[in-house]
Amino acid sequence: MSYSDTIVVILAAGKGTRLKSGVAKVLHRAGGRSLVEHVIRACQPLAARGTIVVAGYQADPVRVVAESLGAATVLQEPLKGTGHALLAVREAIPPGVTRVLVVPGDAPLIRSETLAALLNAHEASGAVAAVLTAHLDNATGYGRIVRGSDRDVEAIVEEKTATPGQRAICEVNSSIYSFNLHGLWQAVERIRPNNFHGEIYLTDAVALLREHGNRVVAVCSDDAQEVLGCNTRAELADLDRIFRHRKAAALMDAGVTLYLPETSFIDADVEAGMDTVIQPGVQLLGRTRIGERCTIGAGCVLMDADIADDVEIKPHSLVFNSRLGSGTGVGPFAHIRDGAELRPGARVGNFVEVKKSIVGEGTKAMHLTYIGDATIGAGTNIGAGTITCNYDGARKNPTTIGDRVFIGSGTELVAPVSVGSGAYVAAGSTITENVPADSLAIARSRQVNKDGWATFRARFLKDSAAPATADPANGNTTDTKNPRQLRRGKGKTSAK
Repeated sequence: MSYSDTIVVILAAGKGTRLKSGVAKVLHRAGGRSLVEHVIRACQPLAARGTIVVAGYQADPVRVVAESLGAATVLQEPLKGTGHALLAVREAIPPGVTRVLVVPGDAPLIRSETLAALLNAHEASGAVAAVLTAHLDNATGYGRIVRGSDRDVEAIVEEKTATPGQRAICEVNSSIYSFNLHGLWQAVERIRPNNFHGEIYLTDAVALLREHGNRVVAVCSDDAQEVLGCNTRAELADLDRIFRHRKAAALMDAGVTLYLPETSFIDADVEAGMDTVIQPGVQLLGRTRIGERCTIGAGCVLMDADIADDVEIKPHSLVFNSRLGSGTGVGPFAHIRDGAELRPGARVGNFVEVKKSIVGEGTKAMHLTYIGDATIGAGTNIGAGTITCNYDGARKNPTTIGDRVFIGSGTELVAPVSVGSGAYVAAGSTITENVPADSLAIARSRQVNKDGWATFRARFLKDSAAPATADPANGNTTDTKNPRQLRRGKGKTSAK
């Protein structure tokens, strides 16, 4: 598929006032990408001479998206309509181009195959222009396609100016066109802004072409969803729902099991291998890659995660921008983030957070633990409630733990610190110095037992509830609720 005589122009200059947003319409997201990104990606397989995105409102962020995908941008200023947008790109079209494919930046469901079919039909017809159309059960808001006796397109009538008979037409304009450049420029130059907004509308070019004896053909899409635009938040939600449904269907076709797929939230760039099982309510975002025979538990959220084969992620776990090696286990309620790596066979259990750390092969941290800025070797056991104290108030400091280390429960490792291979750390220790290999580290406060303290406490609580009494020696009162008196030897009759 190659159309070297064709330039693609994507119209992305509008604000989208009905969205009621400070963000340009084409930058709103559906299916994990901005609307204009979907459109650019759909045009890329055509291998046209080039792609030009017409930017206007919030031109700079639109330009960033376009250029990241290899498209050029042209600024339309002021915004005087779709016909004016074509005039804005006229000087940017390279020599030798004879045709332009015009696509709105808010039509993200369009497929490459449909665009190619439009170009092919245009070329085969010998017409000056071709319009992609669709039949909608509810055509409200769309321009209607008025056909002549020869079944060619006679005109495109906007709903606001349509007669009752024209509004009954179900064939609508997609705003996707293929024009021979020579005929397009002649028509656009003759358009007059005779409308409420004083703008130059590209739809008027169709009627002008017909008036001068030129053919304009219609190519009807087999899938009406492809022409759906986005003008409201409700329409944005509908587009997103369609993308999610398409993606779930594609994964299931590839051998992935999705239970209750309608509850899944899966972005366009996500990949998953055969026999992987995705339970209800899962979100797979960004460029997440999942291998074969994995299980992703209910309620999990994965973003830009790299998951190898045979991994089990138990329910309600989060994995962000991290890698899980083959055979690893995570969760439930675990949080793996910021470049963490779990090497093959490692296990991270419930309420464990791993941040920017390496957890070695076969190592386990099963309960209530924080591992941050750490490197942990193979075959190590991290006891419940362990904390790597990596932040000193100014810097993040590293913790290094070797192979086959046993870290007892309730340990605090105050970084920077290292524990050598084969070492043991006693439970409840606060480690502030390096631990040599094969040694035992014990770093606890000295335990002190106070015999009989519970009996004393019970008596004190009982007597402290009594009212204050007069002290005949000095005429004052003694407040038995004040423990300081007891420590100073006062009120002895109430604390024997």
